[in-house]
Amino acid sequence: MAQATSRIFRPVLNAGTVYARLAGSAAPMQSIGGIEELKLDIKEDTKKQTDYSRAGGGTRAQVKRIESINLSAKLQDVNATNLARAVFGTASAVEGATITGEAVTAYRGGLIRLAHINPSAVTVKKATVAVPAAGSYEVRPEGIFVFDGATGIADADALTVDYTHGSYDLIEAITTAAPILEMAYAGVNEADNGNPSTVDIFRVQLGATKSFGLIDKDFGSLEIEGEVLVDPTKTGAGTSRFFRVQIA
Repeated sequence: MAQATSRIFRPVLNAGTVYARLAGSAAPMQSIGGIEELKLDIKEDTKKQTDYSRAGGGTRAQVKRIESINLSAKLQDVNATNLARAVFGTASAVEGATITGEAVTAYRGGLIRLAHINPSAVTVKKATVAVPAAGSYEVRPEGIFVFDGATGIADADALTVDYTHGSYDLIEAITTAAPILEMAYAGVNEADNGNPSTVDIFRVQLGATKSFGLIDKDFGSLEIEGEVLVDPTKTGAGTSRFFRVQIA
């Protein structure tokens, strides 16, 4: 086997793209989007045997083994795929459609949540009679807000709503087991003439995100963690079963 390069000067300031797919799948490796931080933390377990042959002690022998390899990342794009993976959920695309006769119950001064977001061409009916919006309600992306002094709607009124909605992404949280991903980092070293490097992480089992910000004073992000698992398909002397690094 050829020896690694003897080049010593290699300062590091990386930028790059991360690709992922479900481990073992035939799906394409797709970019997960903007990423602010990506780290691999290696935790070591040390077994020591104390020297009792004379006063003063000391270590007679020791064995060092890797206990775990943990991945952490801060994602800038809270897209449907990233969010579904981070909340052990399922993501699906809902096609735009026209809804007729969705049954709702109205209360003055409150929101009527509709089954779909961003409604347009809205018609609210009480029995079979359309209720004029003016003075009664306001259409919002999240549904229909009924005014306190709504002229055509009383508390606990049974209404129906006709409307049209566009396409959107739906994420149902906590519906699957923790996903195991195959990941690939493709970086450029800005401190070393833009030379490329890659890291292939064969199997990462994600944990659920610890925080999912909804309102914040800064850009939102999605923080994820996971543990790198052994890949039993990788065999042979000198072949890692966890991750591989290529540096130009």
